[in-house]
Amino acid sequence: GFLELVYNKSTGEPGNYGKGLFGLGSLGLSAVCTDPDVRDKKLRAEISNGRLAMMAIIGMFFQDGLTGSAWGDWALYTASPLRAFENELGVQDPVGFWDPLGFTADGDVSSFKRRRTVELKHGRISMLATMGYITPEITGKFPGDLSPSAGLKFTDIPNGLAAISKVP
Repeated sequence: GFLELVYNKSTGEPGNYGKGLFGLGSLGLSAVCTDPDVRDKKLRAEISNGRLAMMAIIGMFFQDGLTGSAWGDWALYTASPLRAFENELGVQDPVGFWDPLGFTADGDVSSFKRRRTVELKHGRISMLATMGYITPEITGKFPGDLSPSAGLKFTDIPNGLAAISKVP
């Protein structure tokens, strides 16, 4: 980090200082990668790994704040109202009870049951919608006319969201 902030000067390409791996080329410890395909692959990997590391460090800060250790045991954090629903249907490893927006933070059982009912309804409708979305792709379309007066056949209607603008 010190080499990137103080010593190395940018070449105009984000993150490229022309000094090789970790900027250590300025110390004679690393060679500069000249193959554009290799550089592109390494840059993509660095970006992906960097994104994952950003999420990981935030999770570690959160875990540390709750349990006192970045490697802490979630079982040690017993003061959470989330524990009220830890044994409910739908709790799955590895996250346990998942409520990222804190809707159940108050521990109200009737609100939890209502939300669980709504979740089941939405899940069922989404499963049916998914089946309806992919079925024409797999099985094909009905033969014949959808609208004889408009001269529109079932086969004229595209799949997916594009169908909305085609149906009279």
